[in-house]
Amino acid sequence: MPNPAATHSALSPTMTRPAHGSAPEEAAAPARPPVPFWAGWPTRTRLILAVLAIDIVAALVSCGVIVVTARNAVQVEMAASLATVEPLVADTIRSLRSPSPDSVLHTLDLRFQALRHVRVTILDAEGRRIGFGPSESGREARRAPRWFVRLIAPEPHQHDLPIMVRGERIGTAAITTQPLDEIEEVWGYARSLALASLILNLAVLAALFLALGRILRPLESLADGLTRLERHDYTAHLDPPASRELAVIAERFNRVAGALSEARAAKSRLNRQLLTAQDDERARIALELHDEFGPCLFALEANAASVSRLAASSGPVDRDRLAARAGDIGGIVGQLQGLNRDLLNRLRPHALGEVPLRDCLALLLRDFGRRHPDTAFEGHFEELARGYGDIVDLTVFRCIQESSTNAVRHGAARHVRVEAVEEDGAAGTLLRVSIRDDGKGITPGHRIGLGLSGMRERVEALGGQFNLEKGSLDNAPSGTVVRISIPIDPERDEDEASAPPPAPQLK
Repeated sequence: MPNPAATHSALSPTMTRPAHGSAPEEAAAPARPPVPFWAGWPTRTRLILAVLAIDIVAALVSCGVIVVTARNAVQVEMAASLATVEPLVADTIRSLRSPSPDSVLHTLDLRFQALRHVRVTILDAEGRRIGFGPSESGREARRAPRWFVRLIAPEPHQHDLPIMVRGERIGTAAITTQPLDEIEEVWGYARSLALASLILNLAVLAALFLALGRILRPLESLADGLTRLERHDYTAHLDPPASRELAVIAERFNRVAGALSEARAAKSRLNRQLLTAQDDERARIALELHDEFGPCLFALEANAASVSRLAASSGPVDRDRLAARAGDIGGIVGQLQGLNRDLLNRLRPHALGEVPLRDCLALLLRDFGRRHPDTAFEGHFEELARGYGDIVDLTVFRCIQESSTNAVRHGAARHVRVEAVEEDGAAGTLLRVSIRDDGKGITPGHRIGLGLSGMRERVEALGGQFNLEKGSLDNAPSGTVVRISIPIDPERDEDEASAPPPAPQLK
């Protein structure tokens, strides 16, 4: 028979093992704060309930103040009533002309029936009650509830006052405090005050309900406007309300809606430009292939046919003509290689990432100078690092390439100067590039084309800034300046450390 303890110890690790990934995920998941039950209530309801809660607290405090004040007032009234009984007995005895015991006791009993806050019972010398004792006949029905009486009524107090006539005790006045009369007055006052406060608070709450409805109505318009923005309707507009704070919110909303509308329009324009950019690039490549490669291929075909005819002739081979045709073919092949290299370099600079960026840019300007001998191209890239990453390097290369092309093609510039420098500032390290020319400058009504739009989008995608300004170069009467600043990623040093070793510089 197996041991139960051993069986349990063997099975427990498997049975208690959590599902793969469940325990770490549960441990890593942050605890969500509890949502209060009033989170989904309308703002007006929450404000009114807050005011109502304040009213309830104020009412409780007022009730406490009334109870404490009433208890003190009742105690003072009780003490004052007790203090008036003894002088009243003495005055009554002095007022009687023939103060016999019976007449004194009956007169005191009648006089004490009208006292408030105390009840006086007249007893003779043998302790018998004179008259009917404290009478409640003719009094109004008690209105104060028992709980209110228990809150205010002090501890009952009884005092026996001897009645003396000519030095002889003829009876006793049993005095008992009776605060119900004073409590009735306090209850009536408290009830009237509570009723007036209730009516006033109800009126205030009703007025607050109506006022909050008018005050918070612009928030409903704001919610509707935000819903329209969520549905990509950027024509939403809010009229400024009378409230200064809500008017500021409405103004900011209208500005945000306008900015989103402009961004949407710019995005639409960019999408239209991007839709045509690929076709334009294909058309440009097709035109270059037709204009540049077509004649070269035709010349190769003609020379090849000539070589074939020379080889097929029955007479002696003209070696000079064969050598001339071979030389022509070699020249045409060299021209095709140059055209192919230029075309590939325009599509994707093959040297980027393999040689330092400064050498790539210098080679680009030398190539421009070779293709445009009437324009002088000058570059200053001495303070650049080896590279700043594929995206940044390609962006700088394309911006200089497009700006130089525009300077020659549209500005008819005779001199183009390109400067690139790495600067440390308060916002971090920036790569600043400027392209100046002495061309025609920016003409009035100039529209941004695909080249400038592409440069701007490239630079802004990297968090940089692109500016196209009027400027001059070497005191030229006109010209254009393209300024570019791109923030440098601090992690690029790690990327450069893992880059391949430098290749030989381009010649």
